[in-house]
Amino acid sequence: MRRTLAVGLTLLTVTALATPTTAAPGTARHQAPKQATLTNFASLPAQTYVPGSEPSGAALGTAPINGVTPPFADQPVQGFSGVLRNSDGTYDVISDNGFGTKANSADFLLRIHRVAPDFRGGGVDVLGGITLTDPDNKVPFPLVRTDRVLTGQDLDIESITRTQDGTYWIGDEFGPYLLHFDRAGRLLSAPVALPGVRAPENPAGNPNLGSSKGFEAITLSPDGKTINALLEGTVTGDAPGTLRLNEFDVARNEFTGTTWVYQLENPGLAIGDAIAVDRNRLLVIERDGGQGDAAQIKRIYLADKRDRDRDGKLDKTLVADLLNIANPKRVGGQADPFRFPFTTIEDVTILDDRTLLVINDNNFPSSSGRTPGKPDDNEFITIKLGDTLHADPRVLRRR
Repeated sequence: MRRTLAVGLTLLTVTALATPTTAAPGTARHQAPKQATLTNFASLPAQTYVPGSEPSGAALGTAPINGVTPPFADQPVQGFSGVLRNSDGTYDVISDNGFGTKANSADFLLRIHRVAPDFRGGGVDVLGGITLTDPDNKVPFPLVRTDRVLTGQDLDIESITRTQDGTYWIGDEFGPYLLHFDRAGRLLSAPVALPGVRAPENPAGNPNLGSSKGFEAITLSPDGKTINALLEGTVTGDAPGTLRLNEFDVARNEFTGTTWVYQLENPGLAIGDAIAVDRNRLLVIERDGGQGDAAQIKRIYLADKRDRDRDGKLDKTLVADLLNIANPKRVGGQADPFRFPFTTIEDVTILDDRTLLVINDNNFPSSSGRTPGKPDDNEFITIKLGDTLHADPRVLRRR
């Protein structure tokens, strides 16, 4: 959860949509969506570690956190902040910068995990993964480790997509940067900075974006030619609660200067992830910072760049309330309605034209949204939407 415009560029932005009963005069509003339904549930225990890996969590101290005592003998498999669907029923997920801050994550190794949820049994198998490295010295600033293995003090990775050649693009919040890795996790080129935008962690200085407010969400266009990269925070000088959605040309390895604006329901909220539905539309997770009973807003919106109401913002339609999911069959032994009440929900992907996979970021060991005083597991749910997305067929078959 932790992150100019060309002259003459017209900004397309998102209608504010707090609840169906609080429409502002002159803004487009939408009726409450048909209730989404829980169709599968599985979870990966919070205390899951990469076997035979390196110690971690030294900067967390030695006092118990939600009943778990750091440091740890191995690397935790946690903090999922981006997900990719594979053709064999597995998923690639990234762990974010580690334990919450740049300062406490120097011993957390950035990694892409391959996992397989077992929805019949309710568990999740960790099949392996790759650690991210910079062997060819593409990063222009000093790294924590001399072996060029990337850590949570070097970069804060929060989002991921994959192009047709099998290479990964990952969104970072410390630059913010776009990072291009090969299939073995090796950085292929220098981090690509977003022109005119700098986080406090950016070595260039003069920040105009809040800490950990960079590329929380990136998604590849259906034709594979561009990436849409959505900031989590508002750039200084922009209207409160507005987030820039930036277009990146994959072949040219540069931002195009085309930018749209996504409007949060209120400035206190944040986005968690995004996935393209077609060339104009994308699904966006929007959330508050509450957990457990305090959680009030955990939603998925369908955002449209075409700005049909001409208010200068992407149009938004609420498609799922993650705190009110129908569960008449008591899937996974969960309650009806089912709530997904986590501080950070940072993973969504499309499985078919009405079904989404959603995963929380458990912020191990700090978040306890499911059971107070107990670290959250990484929960994997699939939900059936009330209406069909009418997605681009290339999105539905993309692996």
